[in-house]
Amino acid sequence: MYAAYFGLSDKPFSITPDPRYLFLSGRHTEALAHLLYGVTESGGFIQLTGEVGTGKTTLIRSLLEKLPDTVDAALIINPRVSIPEFLRSICRELHITCTPQQSPQELIDALNAHLLEVHAKGRRVVLIIDEAQALTGEVLEQVRLLTNLETSRQKLLQIILVGQPELRELLARTELRQLAQRITGRYHLEPLSPKETRAYVHHRLNVAGAIAPIFTLSGLRAVQRVTAGIPRLINIICDRALLGAFTRELRQVDAGLVRHAAREVLESKPVGGNRKTLAWLGALAVILLSGVTVLAAIGHLGNLPPDTQSVPAKTAARVAPKSAPAITASAWLANAVHPTDTDTAFNTLFSLWGMHYNPGGAGSGCQEAQAAGLRCLYRKGTWNNLRSFDRPAIITLTDARGILHQVVVTELGTASATLQAGSAHMHFPISELDPLWYGDYLLLWKPNPNAPLPLKPGMIGTAVSWLRTQLSTLEHIPDSGSTIYDANLITAVKQFQASQHLRVDGIAGEETLIHLNTALNVPGTPHLTPPGD
Repeated sequence: MYAAYFGLSDKPFSITPDPRYLFLSGRHTEALAHLLYGVTESGGFIQLTGEVGTGKTTLIRSLLEKLPDTVDAALIINPRVSIPEFLRSICRELHITCTPQQSPQELIDALNAHLLEVHAKGRRVVLIIDEAQALTGEVLEQVRLLTNLETSRQKLLQIILVGQPELRELLARTELRQLAQRITGRYHLEPLSPKETRAYVHHRLNVAGAIAPIFTLSGLRAVQRVTAGIPRLINIICDRALLGAFTRELRQVDAGLVRHAAREVLESKPVGGNRKTLAWLGALAVILLSGVTVLAAIGHLGNLPPDTQSVPAKTAARVAPKSAPAITASAWLANAVHPTDTDTAFNTLFSLWGMHYNPGGAGSGCQEAQAAGLRCLYRKGTWNNLRSFDRPAIITLTDARGILHQVVVTELGTASATLQAGSAHMHFPISELDPLWYGDYLLLWKPNPNAPLPLKPGMIGTAVSWLRTQLSTLEHIPDSGSTIYDANLITAVKQFQASQHLRVDGIAGEETLIHLNTALNVPGTPHLTPPGD
């Protein structure tokens, strides 16, 4: 909206990660150097902590880009899982074949065999666990045990724990002292200094094509004061300040605009009585400016009985009613009335499948899903990726204060999405949700109960026959009744994958089977596409 007004190529302060806008302060550079050294030279654990929004995710992305070609990386971004799910996540990241039926020990054996194989080729493997402060004690103990995978001379797995300051408190517990003693490097990421904040703002504006200063010196000082140098808050407040300047037709952002933006972003009140009061006052102010008496305004708004209205009905009718200001996605998420915890999100997702969710019944939400005949698919991508699966999904959004919320996307159109938190629904433009979402989503799907995952060339059995029948229904292959995953079936699977814009490998894995279910319109499957789209 404001980009063209300021002569910018795009919005410079979007919180969606973009490599073009990468800015490494001296502290970020030093932290990155610590991580790179730890990955290539040491064993055991490396610990990186920092407050919410200080750039830990940026550092992780930068680290992954700078890893030597001889290093393989596994990134775990959802650590709130059980031990089997945690181990399967590692295996999937390292492209190790695993199944839901494998025990933790079998998964560890598969991981150990893979590590020995890559070690023999002169390669190293690093495991990066983001949001590590959310790990349970049991999973942390399993993480410690993974460092026991070693040769006589070297650890086979380098582990980096990334988290908020609570991670330091967690690792200081007596029962976790064995893990803490194996940490060979610690670095705490501090917010930006005033000088770094100024450089950060100028850098992002310059990348977006700014040819003249947009923030005044007083504006930059105000940015530092209201954000305390936290990059995520800098992005959110600078974005809002630029929008404010645009709406007022101002060419520069001064301290007043920054403070006003900060009040909008950081002091948002929950919906309810307060919002109604503000809406009433806003409507009243407009009416007063129009020259209508206070009593007429109150009568028109319906706050007094009809017999107390002293203004003729015709006069009151001419006053156009003012709608309440639209609530922002960030404020809606921050409203405590809307539960945005993991269990509530899973309960909503289960209900869309017509099933009951029992928190803790089978362990985690995904274990509960498996017990109900469903499977979890966790991915990181774009709205288009999520739209292609056409399944309701749990997504994680970050509000203006940096707090994480898990909500369910129940409908996803081309330009808007419907979110559900508990019993509350709200419709938002995707452009408003974009800055709050880092791309992670979890959906449920229902596999054939008799078909193992994945189905691969060379397999024989009724599951293969079932796959052939489904593809025959979609006219990708004649149904010969063969139970062998032969060349003809490989070709049919590849044709289907190409038609769905999937990776064409001839293997019927999770994503292929989900798209197959969608194409066949399997009964009982909830959809993400709004009616009529």
